[in-house]
Amino acid sequence: MDSAPGHTKGRPAVTSNLLPLTFDNVSFEIGGTKLIKEISTSFEAGSLTVILGPNGAGKSLLLRLGHGLLRPSDGAITWKGKDTPQGQRDQAMVFQRPTMLRRSVAANLHHVLKQRKIARPRRLEIVEDMLQRTGLTRLAKAPARTLSVGEQQRLAVARAWAVNPEVLFMDEPAAALDPAATHALEDIMAAIRAAGTKIIMSTHDLGQARRLADDVVFLYRGRMLERATAERFFEKPENDLAEAFLNGELLWWNRKELKPPDHFKVRWQK
Repeated sequence: MDSAPGHTKGRPAVTSNLLPLTFDNVSFEIGGTKLIKEISTSFEAGSLTVILGPNGAGKSLLLRLGHGLLRPSDGAITWKGKDTPQGQRDQAMVFQRPTMLRRSVAANLHHVLKQRKIARPRRLEIVEDMLQRTGLTRLAKAPARTLSVGEQQRLAVARAWAVNPEVLFMDEPAAALDPAATHALEDIMAAIRAAGTKIIMSTHDLGQARRLADDVVFLYRGRMLERATAERFFEKPENDLAEAFLNGELLWWNRKELKPPDHFKVRWQK
């Protein structure tokens, strides 16, 4: 790790060692039930991609597949045309409900960096930098598990940012946060992105998606029904279910049905 995370000399997108991240006809099933269905798409460097869809759409599964926590049942996932092992060192993930280690805030950061075999003098520099950038300096010695929900999420982001990832997956990172904590987290995300990290995130918050997204992936019941720039998606989505989702209409019916009701003329992904 040659430069402190977040410095203006972050990785330019054109030098990415990982991207594009490509899903080639990827499916994932558990117990004979297919939860992700024949998804083909790729994620390029430079943009912030938001994954949208109702509960049960497969947003978290898609992120976990990309991160390497899950393996596809069918199809292939490649990084810049190559397979990579689970736990790829140049990418990280922040979960909706992060797990805090039974140690101080600063020690949580030290642990992650020690796992990456970063020398102690360098670890001290990075930890100080991360604490400052995420507004946690005054809490450095506090037990991580005593922090508020918003503070714990900032610490989770700091742990991920500390390893200077080229790609950062974020699964509903602000789902449990109040408006002030959400605003603070979005400021941190903006700094991470400015440093050259590609962010792929899921959210239920349409306001947040409008504020942050460059492009949008819309999922429904494990299928990718639309992929578009944020501007076009929010102005006029091509898919009827996506439009219903943006309009706040409930997307529910008998799960045993293979398709939604006839009044939705859905363009299903082939």
